[in-house]
Amino acid sequence: MSVNGQPVSLWALLLLLIAGFGAGWIDAVVGGGGLIQLPALLLFPGITPVQALATNKLGSIFGTTTSAVTYYRRTSPDLKTAIPMAITAMIGAFGGAGLATILPAQAIKPIIIAALIAVLLFTIFKPTAGELTRLRYTGKQHYFMAVLIGLVIGVYDGMIGPGTGSFLIIAMVTVLGYNFLQSSAKAKIVNLCTNLGALALFIPTGHVLMGLGLAMGVMNMLGGYLGARMAISRGSKFIRIVFVVVVAGLILKLGSDLILGK
Repeated sequence: MSVNGQPVSLWALLLLLIAGFGAGWIDAVVGGGGLIQLPALLLFPGITPVQALATNKLGSIFGTTTSAVTYYRRTSPDLKTAIPMAITAMIGAFGGAGLATILPAQAIKPIIIAALIAVLLFTIFKPTAGELTRLRYTGKQHYFMAVLIGLVIGVYDGMIGPGTGSFLIIAMVTVLGYNFLQSSAKAKIVNLCTNLGALALFIPTGHVLMGLGLAMGVMNMLGGYLGARMAISRGSKFIRIVFVVVVAGLILKLGSDLILGK
């Protein structure tokens, strides 16, 4: 196997498969699997940032599909909220993927880091948030806020990616009032559609490395299945703990990238 004419070593491929499994597990519980997958993809010589982002989407869609089905079967998430949210997120991701091909990620990374720090502090100092579902809006207002969240985070996912599931979960907990388990279940449905939206642009434009993406997808699927089952069996408190760890890691990763000019 080669990438842009550069040979791929067995060790690099093995590392990518391990990263795919770990990313699938993290994505299924709280999102943020791109924190593992994107750096693993960027280790391959000759791969461009846009190719890494696009290939990451292909691998991720296997895991998000598996975890979305698992959550749906076991938690019966509110589809009246999830489906409109997912549709607008897909549209946003398509637009964000277009922006990814022309805009430098450096331009908005400081804003993303500030938002993640605020999310982390809120989650740490509000330990009861997300334990129970207490919806903050009703009727049309509830659905308007849901589709607005889907659109904004969909654009982010198409353009940058890592942390999308985490942003979806915290938005549903803090803005809409769902608990962590229900938020995580709906986030998988929405995240599946953001991946589809981004791939609708990335595949026709030739940015996806199919071989690497499919290999990563198989491991992502396995990790997604195990992660979803564990999250469902252990509930909102477990999801909250993993959420704090993943968001802290995401802040460190994006912060170091910003400092090093990556």
